[in-house]
Amino acid sequence: MGVWYLYLIECDDGSLYAGITTDVARRYAQHVAGKGARYTRMRKPVRLVGFRECASRSAALKDEIALKKLPRPEKLIAIQTKRY
Repeated sequence: MGVWYLYLIECDDGSLYAGITTDVARRYAQHVAGKGARYTRMRKPVRLVGFRECASRSAALKDEIALKKLPRPEKLIAIQTKRY
């Protein structure tokens, strides 16, 4: 099954992008190389804000949805603490 992670990237326009993966370093490298999501192809990633382990793919997807609903300041805190 593997371990799933929820991650948060800051883009060059100051926006935040959230996603899930089984390999954070590989996925971030894809975003930087322009081979990630359409969102990060249009807004270049500048840094990986944070990531955290999730219990399963399903849990990671649910956490991603919850994280995306938060305002920016809360997203920055939530990625580290899992408070949604």
